[in-house]
Amino acid sequence: MTASNQAEAQRTYDAFAAGYDVFNHRYMYERWTGRLLAKAEENGLSGKRLLDVGCGTGLSFIALLEQGWEVTGCDISPAMLELAREKVGEDVRLVVADMRELPVLGEFDLIWSVDDAVNYLMSGAELEAAFSGMRRNLAPDGIVLFDVNTITGYRGFWSSEVVVEHDGRRFVWRGKGAGEDAVPGSIFESHLGGEGEGVEAHVHRQRHFPEAEVLAAIEAAGLRCVEVAGELEGELSTGVDEDLNTKAVYVCKA
Repeated sequence: MTASNQAEAQRTYDAFAAGYDVFNHRYMYERWTGRLLAKAEENGLSGKRLLDVGCGTGLSFIALLEQGWEVTGCDISPAMLELAREKVGEDVRLVVADMRELPVLGEFDLIWSVDDAVNYLMSGAELEAAFSGMRRNLAPDGIVLFDVNTITGYRGFWSSEVVVEHDGRRFVWRGKGAGEDAVPGSIFESHLGGEGEGVEAHVHRQRHFPEAEVLAAIEAAGLRCVEVAGELEGELSTGVDEDLNTKAVYVCKA
């Protein structure tokens, strides 16, 4: 990852931190993480040590704390981690880290990266670097699980204007995608702005990763993919249809 890409990713989420939970107030994190946890269990998950890569404000791991999990979270944005710390106190180890340069933080039964965090990587080489870091932190029988946006997601939400109003704040998401003409493997951009406390204008930039490229990066990192599932309206089914599913979920082992 170049220094400029790293700085851009940090700026994006530092700027988004104060408004992140409000913007996502309708998103059913507990249901989604429950689906992902069930998918990991179907593939033999045992143990309750989680490394949450790109954990943000903690929405992706709080439900697991309530189930007795031991959690370590990492994120490139110190501002996002500050908000996570306010929620969980000292119950969670939180570390500022770039997923492309993950340090060895322990040995984990489950390593996941939830809600398309890996789509902020800009190349197959960066994807491989992130997966290699996860591999170094994985317990012998552990599972790596992550989701990515499909091209349908970029032809939809990332090509739309969406307004979210909540708690005295107004967010305007302006996707700059190409709609139905969006090309697999492209980089997509969206501008997020609005009005109210904590609403700071900034840019999101993501890359679409076709399945073949994801699988190649998984293999190059010393992992093996044991299942790929497609998401539609919060439900998972075996296999991915890029023209139907909005996300793809990958389950991997060493």
